Amino acid sequence: MKLGFVLPNNWGLPDPAPLIDLAVEAEERGIDSVWVNHHVVNVGYIEERLDTRPYYDALTVLTWAAARTERVKLGTSVLVLPYLHPIVLAKTLATLDQLSGGRVIAGVGVGSLPEENAVLTVGYGDRGPSSDEAIEVMRALWSSPVADHDGERFSFAALKTGPQPVQSPLPLWVGGSGGPAQRRAARVGQGWHPMCSAAGLARRMPGFREILDALGRTRDSIVIAPRISTGQIPDPGAVEAFREAGADELIVGTTSDDLAEIRQGLALVAANVDR
Repeated sequence: MKLGFVLPNNWGLPDPAPLIDLAVEAEERGIDSVWVNHHVVNVGYIEERLDTRPYYDALTVLTWAAARTERVKLGTSVLVLPYLHPIVLAKTLATLDQLSGGRVIAGVGVGSLPEENAVLTVGYGDRGPSSDEAIEVMRALWSSPVADHDGERFSFAALKTGPQPVQSPLPLWVGGSGGPAQRRAARVGQGWHPMCSAAGLARRMPGFREILDALGRTRDSIVIAPRISTGQIPDPGAVEAFREAGADELIVGTTSDDLAEIRQGLALVAANVDR
């Protein structure tokens, strides 16, 4: 079972430097990957937690982590696609993949915060279709130095942007636990990245396998990597329960703004790696 650690860029730490130190420590302790969270403005439940405290930019933090590490995979859990321009995002992720030597995992989702959509460009009701097209655009740009796309929101012919990522394809994991996310992951993803318990994953697996079968995909063609909290793995048996439910990897985050508690969470993940 591979294990990843989520850097708490979303918990309002007054200084972002410890985020990068945590990434370095995660690599030193044998953890497989480090991850960042993504929101743009403090509204809704983000505002309730942070008020005016900082929510650090996902890809800036991940780039600094890339510069200070050599081995760990670098993931986003998850980029909310309706908040980002896909042509710009494709270039940013491909550049980071080049700079890091092919370590990026692009976790993406459609979002679940209407107040944030109201501030940004894509309406909440259109977030699913816009995300689907964003994925198509990025895939086109990543797969060829001269790309074409003809869609409802974006159209271009013989577009040259570059660079292409080191990885081909650049791993794209779809976040979300519900039916639309499962179908999107099965259709276009190299990974499915739900938020759920071991029991919740076990309940969802038969339906997810049916979706894969209908699309002609095998179970081993996709990584299943739930996003969980440290409280969900109090002992090795809890990790084994996720494995038995169908997980290939676990991406583990803390729910605290206290650095001592965050480091305890990192130590717990590292202890499970050692086991």
